[in-house]
Amino acid sequence: MTGFSSSAQAMSLVAFTVVATITLLLCVMTGPDRDDLDEFYTGYGSLSPMRNGLAIAGDYISAATVLGTGGVIAFFGYDGVVLALSTALSLMLLMFLLAEPLRNAGRFTMGDALARRMPGRAVRITACAATLAALLPLMLVQLAGTGDLLAFILGFSSEGLKTGCIIGLGALMISYAAIGGMKGTALIQILKIVMLLGSGAVIAVLILNKFDWNLGGLFGQAARSSGAGSAFLSSGLQFAGGPNPRLDMISSELTVVLGGACLPHITMRMYTAGSARQVRRSMSWAVPAVALFVLIITVVGFGATALIGREAIAAEDPQGNTAYLLGARAAFGADVSTAETLLFTTVTAAIFLTVLASVAGMILACANSLAHDVFAHGRKQLSPRREMTLARASAAAVGIPAILLATLVQHHSLQPLVTLSFCLGASAIAPALVYSLFWRRYTRAGLMCTLIGGSVSTLVLMTGTNLVSGSPISAFPGHDFTWFPFTTTGIVSIPLGFLFGWLGTVASGRGAAEEQRKQYEAVEGWILAGAVRRD
Repeated sequence: MTGFSSSAQAMSLVAFTVVATITLLLCVMTGPDRDDLDEFYTGYGSLSPMRNGLAIAGDYISAATVLGTGGVIAFFGYDGVVLALSTALSLMLLMFLLAEPLRNAGRFTMGDALARRMPGRAVRITACAATLAALLPLMLVQLAGTGDLLAFILGFSSEGLKTGCIIGLGALMISYAAIGGMKGTALIQILKIVMLLGSGAVIAVLILNKFDWNLGGLFGQAARSSGAGSAFLSSGLQFAGGPNPRLDMISSELTVVLGGACLPHITMRMYTAGSARQVRRSMSWAVPAVALFVLIITVVGFGATALIGREAIAAEDPQGNTAYLLGARAAFGADVSTAETLLFTTVTAAIFLTVLASVAGMILACANSLAHDVFAHGRKQLSPRREMTLARASAAAVGIPAILLATLVQHHSLQPLVTLSFCLGASAIAPALVYSLFWRRYTRAGLMCTLIGGSVSTLVLMTGTNLVSGSPISAFPGHDFTWFPFTTTGIVSIPLGFLFGWLGTVASGRGAAEEQRKQYEAVEGWILAGAVRRD
């Protein structure tokens, strides 16, 4: 079914087992051995800038990014490259604008950063709800894709086995988050990014060598094999069927840039740094790592189309999620040596670990927010032991429903869920963070309006996109209730998120705004420069 040899499949199965065993042992060995919240939530900030930067890059490059972006590059060429570059630009935005103020304002979760100026249980509960709403769709995508991914690599087609893979691996991901905490999941992310970049770089070199290191020859052959000709190397091919392809592309890239930088499982890594200087140094490692991955996935994506052809890739998966693996396989040619089989096994193991690490990080972010923002700041003050227990229980409380939902949506198109997560991050969380960290007069009402209004507008607009209905790759291809003319909601919902925050602040009155200004000025040096050390 896959074209992979039986030896490659057998070695991949062994590699998956070894990876799962080693990573679980790492979590057990590095997880907190006492009831210490700082150790569980931040690992005491003990990671060096290099390791923390690689962990940030690992969290940022999810399985949806590897497989989804690789597919977009293989199918749409130039538009896919722009999408990949947008992910790197998003991390640079986080580095230069939000990283240090986030670290200074927060302690464990995004709710801490938002409640620094506006304390209150309502703010924390809303922040937790926004965290769950933004990350749950991404978790479903990667969990649901686990069964199909393993079936593609290992060559089985049983629906029962696919569901079993989702359940078994989901349980493993919950264990990572509950046992390892921040430090354990960070080590898994580091291992993942090293394997992903190392194996991907070798594959990219093999592909370039096939074209005598001539990028023009690679791109030209990819354009010919794509069936789109010169349009493959021009902008707009991905959105050519829509009424406003240029605006649609702008909306999509804007959503990725703002949404990717502000997703809670990324921002929580800012709190693992011990100082603002360490945040800067960590991000200086993370950005080059992501930029290198952009180069790798561009070469592999174009290589897959050039060596196999678009039709062959679409025959394996209409959404192109297998393009990265097919490109890696094609780099070896018809006759594969034992050394090349080992290399391909490393590639598949890196993808497998990417799925495990990505979902584990998201489960940890949701569990931390649920335990710290909702339960620990309730009517009763919790002891560290109690909060630690709740944090670990919350990992199961988040992960188990995600596993069950993933088994239900695995036969539907998952692209709407990926888009929904980024749209929520860009339309609700990004405006809330920007206003909270930089606008002196921002009020509690403005914050609530931002989070709730941005989320609701995104959910409403998303129902009318062609990702939900009206196209072959939509969630409901047999129906057509499309009424929104863009693929993503960002071009409308992002301005609305900022507008709701402004309106809520204005409606609070001058007295409330002036009071917030005074409170902000009292901690301005703390937030923007780290002049006062956090609690």
